[in-house]
Amino acid sequence: MSFNPLAPLKAFDRFQRRHRTLAVPMAVIKKFADDQGGNLSALIAYYGFFSLFPLLLVFVTGLGFVLDGNPDAQRAVVDSALKDIPIVGDQIQAGSLTGSPTALVIGLVGAILSGLGVTLAAQTAFQRVHGIPHRDRPDFLFSRLRGLGLLAILGTLQIVSTVASGLVTGGFGGPLLVIGGIAVSLATNLMLFFAAFRLLTDNEVDTHRLWPGIISATILWTVVQAVGGAYIGHVVKGAGATYGTFATVIGLLTWIFLGARIVVYSAELNSVLAERLWPRGLFDPMEPADRRALRDLARIEERSDAQHVSVRFDEPA
Repeated sequence: MSFNPLAPLKAFDRFQRRHRTLAVPMAVIKKFADDQGGNLSALIAYYGFFSLFPLLLVFVTGLGFVLDGNPDAQRAVVDSALKDIPIVGDQIQAGSLTGSPTALVIGLVGAILSGLGVTLAAQTAFQRVHGIPHRDRPDFLFSRLRGLGLLAILGTLQIVSTVASGLVTGGFGGPLLVIGGIAVSLATNLMLFFAAFRLLTDNEVDTHRLWPGIISATILWTVVQAVGGAYIGHVVKGAGATYGTFATVIGLLTWIFLGARIVVYSAELNSVLAERLWPRGLFDPMEPADRRALRDLARIEERSDAQHVSVRFDEPA
């Protein structure tokens, strides 16, 4: 008797269809593939990585203003963790940071434009994940207003997070410091993802349907932040000047891409749970959830009120 290499996969497929604990994760993975979630994540990561450079310009210019003529601030920054940031750290230790109003304006404009790129890419991902047809999506102006609103919230949350982290660091020590830092990160990330999922998802999707993805993204992103901090602390700091820069760039790009995939997967979880899109089959025969998911995917292409897309499935022989 010849061995069929697909037999174990087909046996697993039959098993996961009968058990929800496996059927739901498999449905999320299957829908992620149907929606080309990898491409959506890559687009978000591209704009996210691109936005780091104007933000870095704003950061460096701001430091130049703060350090100008302030010896105490200069000594504090030189002794801080900022000296370990590639490029910025070299400029800090050399004392060559200067504030430039022109650079500050260019950095702010670039940060806003690239930040809008991130929000627009995330909006496109969320609309596709929830099966919103093109004709029902926000127009050119409203989609950008949503993005600006999210960027304003992100900036506010970053300030709150920085102040809260400073209070935790200054008031406690030992295990309390670790617990306080994790609590601050979780709370900040929860507010961040609630704002992102609510502002960038179509209003037809009720808020209560977004909470599973919000909680999932909050926990996973907090873990990624901790891992990213460990990477910077143990890998980048121990590398040479040239290889340290490469390690930082690759690490940041990987970090942002993981974050983008977390966001898209969490949105897929919301869609699967809300529409009960499980179980999904890896092989024929198709499940009812397979048909609903593929039907919704086809209807996304409706771009006019006069256009109607219908889907027909051939019955198996």
